[in-house]
Amino acid sequence: MGIFAPYKIIMSVTPNPEEFYSKLKVQLYDTNSWPSEYLYKFIVLSNKGKITQIETIFNNIGAVIKTKQSSNGKYTSISINVLMSDPDAVIAKYLEVTEKVEGVISL
Repeated sequence: MGIFAPYKIIMSVTPNPEEFYSKLKVQLYDTNSWPSEYLYKFIVLSNKGKITQIETIFNNIGAVIKTKQSSNGKYTSISINVLMSDPDAVIAKYLEVTEKVEGVISL
């Protein structure tokens, strides 16, 4: 099982999210065998509520979640390593996070 994390900003500033996720799905199928571990990375303002929202989305699926504040404490990065069943499940979690957590940046 390999870990693959697309290092592209997904956020709502993506000109065409449908096109982005379609390309991501193809990349995920091409680079991994499924089920596979996947590494999500998010950045949010250092706000306990936002961090908790993201952690809650990944609760009860065996995710290993690590957080790290920026040097000035303004932002928190959240890394989530979790076994996912297929690319559709990976994308569904990205969509859930961006829909529920205002101002999140997905990497």
